[in-house]
Amino acid sequence: MDQAANPSAAIEWRVSPGLTDYTAALAEMEARAAAIAAGEAGELIWLVEHPPVYTAGTSADPAELIDPRFPVVSAGRGGRYTYHGPGQRVGYLMLDLTRRGRDVRHFVHSVEGWVIDALAELGIESFRAPGRIGIWTIDRAGHEAKIGAIGVRVRRWVTFHGFSVNLSPNLADFGGIVPCGIAEYPVTSAEMLGAPHNLATFDAALALTRDRFLERLSCARENET
Repeated sequence: MDQAANPSAAIEWRVSPGLTDYTAALAEMEARAAAIAAGEAGELIWLVEHPPVYTAGTSADPAELIDPRFPVVSAGRGGRYTYHGPGQRVGYLMLDLTRRGRDVRHFVHSVEGWVIDALAELGIESFRAPGRIGIWTIDRAGHEAKIGAIGVRVRRWVTFHGFSVNLSPNLADFGGIVPCGIAEYPVTSAEMLGAPHNLATFDAALALTRDRFLERLSCARENET
């Protein structure tokens, strides 16, 4: 298959069933990213669901860990505290930016765009908010609310970590932290918006919009040349 016509052709697409332990996923991500950087493995997009866990980014403020009712794991990614749990789709992206443009800001912007496009396929309008990383929408009360988080790390120009999107998690579980350090805005989910979707339908939307995401990344590469 022509990779120019199908940008995702050479990228492994993996969907793990059930709940994947966060610490185990972190170790696997780091090993795969190192192997990609060494030219020993191909790129990977990995979709998982975790048991309840709080993860701490490199900028995590201990004061924002309000009630550590679940395990707390140092993630090594950028950002502050976030929550993962059942009903939330997490996407880990192990991509080589030496092939896709060495522009981390452009990468994050492209990931945001991918999630926004996928949610649109499900009838959920979402958007970026200036100064607030992540994916935002308008909740049923008419307020801005966060439906997705972005947290990435880049080592030797290979990315890992990625995004999380709230489909039907228990939103009360976010109450043990200040999510991503933003206390002024609530979190929401597809279910709370009155647009319930399961993991499979969201995965299908991600797959449908994946090539558009990869084409955006290629723009950074073109700008280098």
